[in-house]
Amino acid sequence: MKKFLVVNKPENWNLSLENMEVISARDYLTNPNFFQLKKARIFNLCKDYSYQSQGYYVSLLAEARGHLAIPTVMNLVDLREPKLVKIVSDEFDDLIQKSLKGIKSAEFTLSIYFGQNVAQKYRELSAMFHRHFQIPFLRVKFSYSNKWNIKSIKALSEVEIPDDHKSSMREFAIQYFAKKRYDTPKNETSEYDLAILVQDHDPAPPSNPKALKKFAELAEKMNFYVEFVSPKDLSRLSAFDALFIRQSTEVNNDAYAFARKAQQEDIAIVDYPDAILKCCNKVFMAEALENAGIPTPKTIIVHKDNRNKIIEKTGLPLVLKSPDSTFSFGVKKASTAEEYEKLVGEMLKKSELVIAQEYTPSDFDWRIGILDDKPIFACRYYMAKGHWQIYNWNAKKKDDNEGDADVISIEDVPKKILDVALKSAKLMGKGLYGIDVKEVNGKPLVIEINDNPNIDFGIEDRYYGDKIYIEILTALKNRLDKKTE
Repeated sequence: MKKFLVVNKPENWNLSLENMEVISARDYLTNPNFFQLKKARIFNLCKDYSYQSQGYYVSLLAEARGHLAIPTVMNLVDLREPKLVKIVSDEFDDLIQKSLKGIKSAEFTLSIYFGQNVAQKYRELSAMFHRHFQIPFLRVKFSYSNKWNIKSIKALSEVEIPDDHKSSMREFAIQYFAKKRYDTPKNETSEYDLAILVQDHDPAPPSNPKALKKFAELAEKMNFYVEFVSPKDLSRLSAFDALFIRQSTEVNNDAYAFARKAQQEDIAIVDYPDAILKCCNKVFMAEALENAGIPTPKTIIVHKDNRNKIIEKTGLPLVLKSPDSTFSFGVKKASTAEEYEKLVGEMLKKSELVIAQEYTPSDFDWRIGILDDKPIFACRYYMAKGHWQIYNWNAKKKDDNEGDADVISIEDVPKKILDVALKSAKLMGKGLYGIDVKEVNGKPLVIEINDNPNIDFGIEDRYYGDKIYIEILTALKNRLDKKTE
């Protein structure tokens, strides 16, 4: 397997590394040769891992391309989540107290380079933090008040490494890159019962109140204890055996933190945190669908170097999508070159990459609900009145902000639509997905893969009724049963 060290400035990395090529982040993101490469291990040493930065996209697109990324996007998001950092602090408290016992000052900073510290006495503590977060350069600050507590954890850039640490860092790098196996954190095990996560005033809730009531009633008949929890209940999640997310999901909201904690504690989940990460980013989705040979409207990843060449490839009008757009939020149509320039300029200020897509009008979109590789419902969502999307958030009348829907049996869905939906869901692994497909000139085109799709009473359940709710609850039961086998 080829190994690549991805950095911002390759000229600063003159290491003698066997079978390792040093490349720039920009090259990895934009050079088509890396998209076509089938097997690779990517070591991401970018100076910035913040959301939608170059470093973030290096790890995200590595996963879309089937490359093995260190750190993963999940590692990067974990680092920014204070609630998850606290979990680490509590879990490894004994090791922290033992390692820092002899320090006399009230504060201490631990710098970790590829899982090691320049002082051997902090070797075990450094290795623990590296195993959990998988970040190459890490700085952990501690403060003392009755006992040692983690004050902050952050990724370091190369320029922040002190000069007197750099020779040790480079030696640690050579040792690290020579390894055959790279450790990953183990998940912890916890307890039982069903938590359904909902949020008050959710702008686009995935289930209406009647559907939530139906889930609870049927779950209780299946011997679940059911409790609706809100984002403020994260600290209580360990008391449950299973988690069903029914609030809108984004990488930066509470749903991800719940899913990630549930995964760490081996709680049964619908849906998994990696599904949230992947489905909530249109850049990942575009590369993953193309890499799998799944038909989509003509789609181009836009960055500052190619923004002037997009219209000639997609034509006008075209659709621009923010990487984390959901429920038609952050999705814009540009009908003229001037409109395109204005919109793409605004989007690139917020993200290194955005999506441009050929405009493919249709009267409706298919939505195929798929649970653990099995179709469970089929809908046709019609465009909102006088609008080109299913949702029109700017509609003057509330009744006009969403199009109609009809529901049919899975057996009546055209085979080509069903086949492409199933193939798309397999890219994301086990979970609950809604695959949006347009049929244009007799050809199915996948528009989107949605994690956490709508299950609304009176819409998605209109044909199969209670069966849809029971299928989802049974999937949670199956996850639990596998734990006890």
